[in-house]
Amino acid sequence: MSEATDDVMTDSALLFGRVLDGQGGARPIEWEEAMAWQPAAPEEVLWLHICRNRPGVQQWLQDQLGVPEPTAELLTSDQTRPRAFREGETLVGTLRGINFNPGAQPEDMISMQLWCDGRRLITLRRHPLQTPREVMAQLDRGVGPPDAGATITLLAELMIARMSQSIVDMNYVLDELEDDDPEEHAEVMLSRISTIRRNCLGLKRHMAPQHEALEQISREAPYWFEEHDRREIAESIARLRRYLDDIDISKESALVLQDELRARSLASSEHATYMLTIVAGIFLPLGFLTGLLGINVGGMPGMDDPDAFWAVVALCLFLFIALIVVFRRLRWL
Repeated sequence: MSEATDDVMTDSALLFGRVLDGQGGARPIEWEEAMAWQPAAPEEVLWLHICRNRPGVQQWLQDQLGVPEPTAELLTSDQTRPRAFREGETLVGTLRGINFNPGAQPEDMISMQLWCDGRRLITLRRHPLQTPREVMAQLDRGVGPPDAGATITLLAELMIARMSQSIVDMNYVLDELEDDDPEEHAEVMLSRISTIRRNCLGLKRHMAPQHEALEQISREAPYWFEEHDRREIAESIARLRRYLDDIDISKESALVLQDELRARSLASSEHATYMLTIVAGIFLPLGFLTGLLGINVGGMPGMDDPDAFWAVVALCLFLFIALIVVFRRLRWL
């Protein structure tokens, strides 16, 4: 995908900052101004998007925002299993989204931590993300979320929506594989199916906890997370549940196709082995007979008879036909 990410070079930990005006718009804010920010109107909300692996971020969370040390460690750590919990009147969470950075696989999920007290929303990431930049673009056009709860809801919704394209891509590949010729491309097909199964397992491993995290937000979010935000989160939860079902279906489809390819390969191998066994069963007696007549000792019958060779040929032909008849009656052929 060619969409912009939040991969920008800054002197501080701040990737970008916006002050929401409560009407869907926002104005930019720099790091120095954000340090002393106070709302100029009741509806204003400060949103700072931060690179969490920059030096001093954890200390800043503790000193400037009063975040407890364990929570600050969670917000800046690499332990990024999706989760969410309420801490007083603040909401703390970790969400994960599809990695669309160059060279990444769909199962290489990117995490985004968030902390919000209703007036200040802090989102933190380590690797570039597209979703925050997309929300920021909506705010700059004046059609973004009006408050902190709506911003969190929109971030979660967009991160989940991006899963759809990965699932569609996997299903498209599965459809191609089902139409492919397994006789010619069996190894390539098995390799692509294994990749799809790994992608499904990776997505399921991260998305199932995210489902629980969103439900936790819906149940336990503070008062500033309004009723319409809970409804939007419920829609995101329902969409995520559908995607999880789609992932299960894709995984099962890949498994069925893989089993079919392996069954065909096994059947082909068994057929080849069976035919070699039949051939060996037919020619073993013939080989024994010709080997017996070929030994160089005195007394071999027909040594002086010019018609002995043709008699041996006729005997071998008769034995060959007899073996074919016997194998057919035994239903080996």
